[in-house]
Amino acid sequence: MRPESSARRAGHRGVPHTADLRVEAWAPTREECLAQAVRGVCESFLDLTGAAGVRRRDVVVRADRDEDVLVALLEEVVYWLDTEGEVPIDVELTPVTGGLRGGLQMADAGALPVTGAAPKAVTLHELAFTRGPEGWTCSVTLDV
Repeated sequence: MRPESSARRAGHRGVPHTADLRVEAWAPTREECLAQAVRGVCESFLDLTGAAGVRRRDVVVRADRDEDVLVALLEEVVYWLDTEGEVPIDVELTPVTGGLRGGLQMADAGALPVTGAAPKAVTLHELAFTRGPEGWTCSVTLDV
């Protein structure tokens, strides 16, 4: 599904990018667009089919701009992958003043089939997060 095809639907896709990971996401709400970006990143390197949650991680992300919220949230994903070997398989986001609060249902990344290179860092290259007449869209590039 393409982001411009429906304002009522949410989704994500990987976009070909030389030596990096690029993800686009779209949704009717800001929080669902962010959650779709997280799912897109995780599904780019792991098969999440049938993944079971092992714990919940609660996070608070604060930033002045929506683009910075996106970067900070994905940096949380990279952090938990690097330090605990976990990835979110379900994401619940709630807006708070100056950012958002998230509940991440985590799975053991080592127990899931690997389908690609894991992200190492979020970049600012061609970063975008906008609200349009048909909902929210974002694009982000990660180093792998």
